[in-house]
Amino acid sequence: MTKSAQHNTTPQYPTLFRRLAAWFYDALVVAAILMLAGGIAMALIALLLHFDILDISGHEDVSAYLTLHPLASSIYTGYLAAVIIGFYTYFWTHGGQTLGMRAWKLKLQNKDGSSLTTTQALIRATTSAFGLGNFMAFNTKRRALQDVMAECEMIVTKDVR
Repeated sequence: MTKSAQHNTTPQYPTLFRRLAAWFYDALVVAAILMLAGGIAMALIALLLHFDILDISGHEDVSAYLTLHPLASSIYTGYLAAVIIGFYTYFWTHGGQTLGMRAWKLKLQNKDGSSLTTTQALIRATTSAFGLGNFMAFNTKRRALQDVMAECEMIVTKDVR
């Protein structure tokens, strides 16, 4: 195999800057999705209030109810966490790229090039520490903590022109 052919098959691993830039881009997308999810929750509560199924007396408004009521707060927090995890799990298992990763030409894959499984995506999401695991990507393949735990790798995709 020639040196240039060997170079083409060797994956390029992303820098910390590139990882963080994609993370920031995705954080903006997730914030927008959470606003939509919050709106859906508010609409559902409005329906429950309208049909007298729910009583929020003792709370100033729906927002106070969702943040201060012990059960409602737990359900709402779990719902928003499921939305976030669902976002990442879907994109990581369907093509290996979130919108931020696509913009910064990054891709998640298994070492053989296959897509992550749902289990791997869930492991990666729960071990990422909200992106702080990226700061541990200093090994030779620049694998972050979440990549090591999920047994996957992040690569830089080829620039298609």
